[in-house]
Parts: sequence; C-alpha cells; structure tokens
Amino acid sequence: MRVLIIGANGTLGQAAVAALKGRHEIITAGRSAGNVKVDLLDCQSIARMYKEAGKLDAVVTCTGHAHFGPLATMSEEQFMVGIKDKLMGQVNVVLIGQSLINDNGSFTLTGGVLDREPIRKGANASAVNGALNAFAMSAAVELPRSIRINVVSPTVLEASAAKYDGYFPGHIPVSSGRVGHAYVKSVEGAITGQVIKLD
Repeated sequence: MRVLIIGANGTLGQAAVAALKGRHEIITAGRSAGNVKVDLLDCQSIARMYKEAGKLDAVVTCTGHAHFGPLATMSEEQFMVGIKDKLMGQVNVVLIGQSLINDNGSFTLTGGVLDREPIRKGANASAVNGALNAFAMSAAVELPRSIRINVVSPTVLEASAAKYDGYFPGHIPVSSGRVGHAYVKSVEGAITGQVIKLD
C-alpha cells in the first residue's frame, strides 16, 4: 500500500513510520519536513499535499496541537487553538481526501486519552479528542467506496513523558512500539469507526 503519514517526524509519527515502513511505501508529510510539505491549518495546502502525494491507499495523521491551561483563565482564542489545529486540521484531511483516496482505503486520525481521563489544564484537549472520536464514528457511516476511518487514542508516550511532567499524574506511559501497532491495526485491519485506545 501507499501510505501517507502526516507529522511523520514527530514522536507519534515516528512510531507509525517504524511500524508500517517494512510492508508499505511510505510518503511523509509535515509543515517543515517530509516528502511533501503541508500546513493543516490551510485547506489549499492540504489539497496541494494530495496532488503532490499521488494515489494513496491510507492516510495517517499524527499531528495537531491543543491548548493546555487553567479553565478559569482560558479564553475563546486559546480554546480555538485545539479546534482549528488538532480537530479541524485532521477533519479537513478527511473532507478533502475522501474523494481522492483509493477504493478500500483508510484514514487514521490521532486523538488521546484526555477524552476519557481528564486532567487539570486539559479541557481543550479533552473536548477536541472527544470531537475527533465522534467525527470518526459518524464519518464511518457515510464514507464511500468501502473507505474506513479510525482514531488512535494513546495516553502519554514514554518518549515524550518528560515534556508533560506533572500533567499526567499516575498515568503509565505507553511505548512507541505499542502505539505503532495501533496504527498498523487501523491501516491494515478491517475495523472502521473505532477508537483504538492505549491507556
């Protein structure tokens, strides 16, 4: 299969690439690095990405940012960071790509544990992750030509645990290897409309 991995240079993207590269042709995409450049905040950039990448059997998004901060002082502008970036960036990859991806293809989005295990300062990420899950569940009903869609939803990764020190008390970090297997399950398996949880 020809698999496009968006955000391939990030921690999650590297896990996806490592797990999938042995059996598939991997095309990488990112804002500043990759075979193809893309800015997920720009729909025209997403459309150009698809044109440059060519025919695809699977698209994996391993990117997107949310705002972390106290609810008491959170502004609409801060809350919109996650809506515009992590949510709509990935949603637009599907909306634009649904007519371009091959028959029997798949989309794999990336959410996270905070929709089901909230933390302090994580309201924006929790809302965005929940919205991604609901979008995938609903889109699976309507996507044409046997195209599938799933969400990989990990807790904090071992490789990035230090970056989030203090944010995830008591959470047991997950290995990059386990996360990579979740992307394989979505890309190579038969499931659709599912949230693949790694707690």
